Amino acid sequence: MAPKVNAAGVSRPLLVQATQVLGAVLSMEHPADAVLSRHFRENHALGQRDRAFVAEAIYGVLRRLRWLHRLAGAEATARQLLLAWLARGEGWPMRHFEDVTSPAEREWIAGLKAQDMDEGSLAERADLPDWLAERLLAGTDEAGLLALAHSLNRPAPLDLRANLIKTDRDALLARLKADGIAAEAGALSPQAIRLAGKPALQKHPAFLDGSFEVQDQGSQLLGFLVQPKRGEMVVDFCAGAGGKTLQLGAMMRSTGRLYAFDVSERRLAKLKPRMARAGLSNVHPTVIAHENDAKVKRLAGKADRVLVDAPCSGLGTLRRNPDLKWRQSPESVAEMVAKQGGILASAARLVRPGGRLVYATCSLLAEENDGVVDAFLAAHPEFREVSAQEVLAKQDIALETGTRLRLSPVEHDTDGFFAAVLERNAG
Repeated sequence: MAPKVNAAGVSRPLLVQATQVLGAVLSMEHPADAVLSRHFRENHALGQRDRAFVAEAIYGVLRRLRWLHRLAGAEATARQLLLAWLARGEGWPMRHFEDVTSPAEREWIAGLKAQDMDEGSLAERADLPDWLAERLLAGTDEAGLLALAHSLNRPAPLDLRANLIKTDRDALLARLKADGIAAEAGALSPQAIRLAGKPALQKHPAFLDGSFEVQDQGSQLLGFLVQPKRGEMVVDFCAGAGGKTLQLGAMMRSTGRLYAFDVSERRLAKLKPRMARAGLSNVHPTVIAHENDAKVKRLAGKADRVLVDAPCSGLGTLRRNPDLKWRQSPESVAEMVAKQGGILASAARLVRPGGRLVYATCSLLAEENDGVVDAFLAAHPEFREVSAQEVLAKQDIALETGTRLRLSPVEHDTDGFFAAVLERNAG
C-alpha cells in the first residue's frame, strides 16, 4: 500500500529521505549538489516531483540557515531545520503536517509559527556568516548588502547558450517555443536564451543534437571578452568540464587550436562527449599537474588568447550553490588568492606579444578580483589593461560595466562575475 501523502504531495517516507539528505549536506563534508546527485543515483525510483521537493527543501534550508537557526535554536537538528523551513519558509499550513509528523512535532511547529523574532544583526538579516557580510560591506552600504543577499537567496533562472556551429539563437528559440517551452532572448549575451521555468532538457532533441548548452549568460560574456577568432591558438587555462571551452570553440568555428587545460582528469573527461555533441574538432583537452607543468611551458609566447577562469570561492554563485557561504572561510579565501596569483602569472607566459589575457572569477570578493589583477599589473609592466566595456561594445553588447566587468545578481540577474582584459604589449 502506497504511503499517505499530504496536500503538498509529500509522504512521511519522503520527509524522512529529505531529512537524511539534509543531515549529510549540513556536515559540510561534500558540496550539496554532489550529495544530492549521489542520493538520486542511489534512489533512482524517486519521481521528478519528489526529487524536486527534496532538492528545493535542501537549498531552501541552506539559503536561510542562519535565520532558521535563530528560529529553531542553535542546536536544532536537521529534522527541525527542515520542518521550520516548511512551516515558516514555505508557509505550509498546519494541516500539511498532519500525516507526516508526530503530535509532539506538530505542537513544536505550532509554537514556531507563533514565534516573533527581532530583526537581528545585519549579517543575520542577510543570512551570511559575519566575516562574509563584513567583507561585502566594504564595497557597499547596508541597503546594498541586503539587496545583494536577497538576490543571492533566490533560485537562479535557467539560461541556455545557442551553439553557433549547429544553429543560431532565433532558430533555437523558435524550436523551443514550438515544443511548448516558454523562453525569450537573453538580455545580455547575443547567444543566450532565458527559460521561464526549469524544464527537464537532457532528453530534448535540441540538446541531444548539440544545438545548445546550459550556461549562465553572465558566464557567456567571458567568451566575448576573450573574442577568439578563426584560426587562432587559444588556451582555456582552467577549463573544468569545459562550458566556456565549448563556447570559445564555436566562436572559432572549430578552426585553429583550442587547448583546454585542467588539473582534474575527471572534469576533462566530461568535456569529451560534450565536444562531440557540439560538433567541435579543434579542442585539445590536456591534463596538467599544476600551472607550471611542462605541457604549459611548451606554449610559452605562442597563444593569441588565454582565458583564466580562476578557481575561486564561488561566492557569486550562491543562488545555485548556497552551501558555499557556509563552507568557505577567511582562511580558504586567503589560500585561493595566493593560488589565483600563481595561476595568472603562469598563464600570462603563454600570451604572445599583442595577445590577450582574460582573468575572471565567479567571486564577489575584492581580494579575489581587483586585488589579484592589480598585483599582477604591478609585477608585469609588459601587460596593459583594456576596457571590458569597450571590448563588448565593439561586438554590439551594450553594458555599462566600466573598465572591468562586474556582474551582479541584483543589477543583471546573472551569477556574480568579475573579469579584467589584459593585453601584452606588442613590442
